[in-house]
Amino acid sequence: MYAIIEDGGRQYKVVEGQVLDLDYRDATRGQELVLDRVLAYRDESGLRIGSPVLAGSVKAEVLTPVYGPKLVVQKIRRRKNSRRKTGHRQIYSRVRITKIEVQA
Repeated sequence: MYAIIEDGGRQYKVVEGQVLDLDYRDATRGQELVLDRVLAYRDESGLRIGSPVLAGSVKAEVLTPVYGPKLVVQKIRRRKNSRRKTGHRQIYSRVRITKIEVQA
């Protein structure tokens, strides 16, 4: 059984117990998040696709904030001896999917 959810403009395929990195939310450890944009749901009875969303939600528990990979931004103007190097690390909220609830 799995669900396809939308969060922050991106789609994720989730199953119960899965650990996932979502966009950062100012939430404490152990707090429950309710993700209510369920686009599709599959179980033993078959696949259900929303138009645009299904009635139901996916519940997740916040584990910890984490940093993504370091991205290097480098701007070079040729023949001008002009260089600029900066970096960026995006912060995410690591969550564990606890329950998938979709009404029939």
